[in-house]
Amino acid sequence: MTTVLRRDRPRRDDDERRDRDRDRDRERDRDGTPAEERSRPRPRVRVRAFGLRTRLLLAFLLVAAVSAGTTSALTYREARNALLETAQDTAVTSFRDHVQQTGFFLPVQKEGLEDLLRDIARKGKPHPWVVFAEYGTLRASSGENPVSTVITPELRRAARADPHGSFERVVKDGVPYLTIAMPTVFKVSASSVLPSGLVLYAVMRMTDEQLNVDALLTAARDGALPGLVVALIPALLVARSVLRPVRELRRAARSMADGRLDTRIPVRGSDELADLARTFNESTAQLERSVRELRQAEERARRFASDVSHELRTPLAGMLAVTEVLDEDADGLDADTARAVRLVSAETGKLAVLVEDLMEISRFDARAAELNADEVDVAEAIGKTLQHRHWTDGRVRVELPGGIRARLDPRRFDVVVANLVGNGLRHGGAPVTVRLRTEERPPGPPVLVTEVADSGSGIRPESLPHIFDRFYKADAARTRSAGSGLGLAITQENVKLHGGTIRAGNLPDGGAVFTVEIPLHAEEAGG
Repeated sequence: MTTVLRRDRPRRDDDERRDRDRDRDRERDRDGTPAEERSRPRPRVRVRAFGLRTRLLLAFLLVAAVSAGTTSALTYREARNALLETAQDTAVTSFRDHVQQTGFFLPVQKEGLEDLLRDIARKGKPHPWVVFAEYGTLRASSGENPVSTVITPELRRAARADPHGSFERVVKDGVPYLTIAMPTVFKVSASSVLPSGLVLYAVMRMTDEQLNVDALLTAARDGALPGLVVALIPALLVARSVLRPVRELRRAARSMADGRLDTRIPVRGSDELADLARTFNESTAQLERSVRELRQAEERARRFASDVSHELRTPLAGMLAVTEVLDEDADGLDADTARAVRLVSAETGKLAVLVEDLMEISRFDARAAELNADEVDVAEAIGKTLQHRHWTDGRVRVELPGGIRARLDPRRFDVVVANLVGNGLRHGGAPVTVRLRTEERPPGPPVLVTEVADSGSGIRPESLPHIFDRFYKADAARTRSAGSGLGLAITQENVKLHGGTIRAGNLPDGGAVFTVEIPLHAEEAGG
């Protein structure tokens, strides 16, 4: 290929300046970034005489050239398999039938056994057989030698393992043989048999079949070998040059999937695969930088929430003490001042709850939350949770069968129940029902199931996928609430810490229901 180089005519400075400004504005409009910030050198595009497309075309041409040889090889293989399988199936079926039709008396004696073996050998198909018998230490045959050197230990093991018999093709001193093993069995029932210990072997020469196979091979080789020789070497070289970068790309992608974002591919040559490797390396480098920045930002956000929460605890403790004193004296103040005092006290309490929840969620984010499990009576633990929060009136109904024990963290399970019941009372409707039961989940351990259902209008379908998100509000019009917006998120984290799951849904007759399932590791569980 001839490349013609053309010399451009000289251009005036004003024209060149206008072109540069126009190109800069076009690039700025395209991605919002000034051209000077993206002025890094880029690899030049080269004209490739043997790019990927050309190599693939050559490979297809080579495949077309050797198609005749491939057809010959396939024809030879099918004919060879048909020839050998026909002789093999005939011999195996015939030998099995003769063995099954011959009666043997146990214990087997050598006298008379050789005559039976010769009788079976005379009926051999499609070629004469030499039949051998093995019974304990007894060895006999229809030929001169009582033991065959063609029968392999593998065939003997297969005969002992399979009562229906086995066969094997063996080449001994350049001569092909078909060896068949057929154990004699007692029929115990219609579907079971019992081996008698007597195993018969048939050894058949396959010389005629080998001659026919050799003739087929010669014909296929004479027809296809020249084309195969011509196409083999370039086909291997082309396949290697094309597939090696693909394999490297596959290994690199798998390595990135395992989390090793520093994976890079060596760039070789200047073809399309080299451009692909270069683009992959640039993309992985950008991805690695982005992931590193995201992780750093996430770590800063977690540290900020934790630090702010810790810093707010001390002044909040003082504020809570002051608001308690003010609450006690609020009745002696005028109406406006008392109202303001109670408002400050209520908001301070909400802020304290928010700070505690932020600290708790920061522990989960930092993987610092620990599970201090102990075997507890689950019904008793739920009853204490309701009693401590004064939910023992008609607002909460319970269905708590006794005798259910499980290994739980009492404090975290208390938080789970309290958050779900409190959420039902605030955002659902009374009465709230708490149900407890166990369920079998084979093949795993049984699970402890705790359901908390309210009597409200339920959760809207579009809110169900986000109900456990932090600070998510199912009701967009509800700008303030008594909680922190983290209760359900903390509940989910506590359930996960127990190795369980939690899901939200709606009852058929209305009302939201939260179902907590925790693996039951206690030695005994009842109810």
